[in-house]
Amino acid sequence: MRRILTICIALLIGPAGLCAQTPTPTERVPIYRVTVVARTTKAINYRNRAQTKVDFRGTSLMPEAVGDADVQSRQGTIRVDARMRHMQPANRFGAEYMTFVLWAISPEGRAVNLGEVLPDHSGNAQLNVTSQLQAFGLIVTAEPYFAVTQPSDVVVMENFVTTHTNGTIEEVDAKYELLRRGQYTLSVNPTALTPLPVDERTPIDVNEARNAVRIAGWVGAEKYASDTYDKAKLDLQNAESLLAHKGNRKDIITNAREAAQMSEDARLITIRKMADEERAREKEQTAQAQAKSAADAAAAAQSAADAARAQEQAEQARQQREASEAAQRAAEQQAQQAQTQMAQAEQEKAQMRAKLQQQLNSILATRDSARGLIMNMSDVLFDFGKYTLKPEAREKLAKVSGILLAYGGLTVEVDGYTDNVGSDEFNQTLSEERASAVRDYLASEGVPAASMTVKGFGKTNPIASNDTTDGRQKNRRVEMVVSGDAIKSQMGEGAPGGR
Repeated sequence: MRRILTICIALLIGPAGLCAQTPTPTERVPIYRVTVVARTTKAINYRNRAQTKVDFRGTSLMPEAVGDADVQSRQGTIRVDARMRHMQPANRFGAEYMTFVLWAISPEGRAVNLGEVLPDHSGNAQLNVTSQLQAFGLIVTAEPYFAVTQPSDVVVMENFVTTHTNGTIEEVDAKYELLRRGQYTLSVNPTALTPLPVDERTPIDVNEARNAVRIAGWVGAEKYASDTYDKAKLDLQNAESLLAHKGNRKDIITNAREAAQMSEDARLITIRKMADEERAREKEQTAQAQAKSAADAAAAAQSAADAARAQEQAEQARQQREASEAAQRAAEQQAQQAQTQMAQAEQEKAQMRAKLQQQLNSILATRDSARGLIMNMSDVLFDFGKYTLKPEAREKLAKVSGILLAYGGLTVEVDGYTDNVGSDEFNQTLSEERASAVRDYLASEGVPAASMTVKGFGKTNPIASNDTTDGRQKNRRVEMVVSGDAIKSQMGEGAPGGR
């Protein structure tokens, strides 16, 4: 059973690209169209850890072809050892075809490229591959190169079930799609559709790479996928250079196969981008048509309204005036409500700020500032000249963390300060270590680490004279600046100086 669908290239990336079968002479014909054919075949659900045999037979395109395959189910994979005989050259189906590909077709219609089938001079070929599918049918198609991602409709062989086939037979519904013959050459000048000269001394991989690069060029890859297309041409150039200079055969084949893969990627990218452009044009045309229709309808309605308005002009003017006045009153009410809500929000923030300050002040001396609420931890809460927290300090910080966790959206900046005794480097390090010790303890109590920052100011920004013992003790401190929108303050307002 076959069912032919003519659709835009967008079918390769989704159903949104449906288009008309035959455009009229006045319609704009898309630059590139892809026709796909739906086909059915038999799928086999291979038994776990078992081996079975399936046969191949040629289709009407190559009826003399025959073959068979040993299929062995292993844990996690299926191994297929396939043999084909009496195959004909692929280019008999068109100048763009150069090789054959074995495909596994799942019952849901997914096509998986299992590998390239390369017949010898006698038309015989062997292929040993694996598949991750458990249930699948096998078909062989003619293709322009090995790296294709969707089978053509040139199906030359397919599996069929015999009495020695060991497995559960499933019918693959008409779901898997085949590129109709000629799709690789739709927009090509007929004079360019000449078979590539094939030299038997040249590896087939190089010939396929040449074919893949020119097909990508035909579809417009140089415009829509220039980077990928350039890489493909460079790989082909490297393969050609190695071939001309009798380079390592393995390197020649590696470069050629990469060129074919890059060309296929460039072709698919181009097709998708062209589909996107086509859909964008169609969307723009639809929008323009809708806009024109809406404008025409509006003009007709306006004409009818103008005729009726001659008798109702006075009444409409009154209604418009009343509506305007009502709208103005509503706007004033909304503005007043917004101001009330804003004032209420500010009041709530101020109340929350005052409440938070009161709670924090009951633990550590806390004062209000433009930057936020500043808690002061004196030097006596640390071991002398060190950053180790004393038990009393940890107790106070545990209470502080409990309060902070009760409020959402707060940030804490932990600032360390010292007096002027000692070197600048020692004081800077000590201030940073003490601030970090406070931050780390708060984090251990559940305060989010991401909401806290640490700064060390050393002996800068003193709050008292360093000439007295009492003044130096006041300067040796750690301050925690609590801010946040919830208490109407943001970190960064004000500066450490003048504390």
